[in-house]
Amino acid sequence: MSRAEIIEKTISALNKLSETKGEEVADFADFMVKKTEEQQLQNGIHSIIQNSDAFAFLNDEEDLYTLDDLKEKY
Repeated sequence: MSRAEIIEKTISALNKLSETKGEEVADFADFMVKKTEEQQLQNGIHSIIQNSDAFAFLNDEEDLYTLDDLKEKY
């Protein structure tokens, strides 16, 4: 189903609902938009952090301990 068909179907269903139920559908649509925007923001932040060199110095740090230093192995 195309986006235009989904919109037409939704508008048709909204016209059949009472005003109160229509408001509930509008509130749910607002919720879904906000949820999508938050997810896009989180993905953007994750991408920025992943591509950042802020913690690159940790990759150059030498290992202080090895497995041989363990007293007990689980």
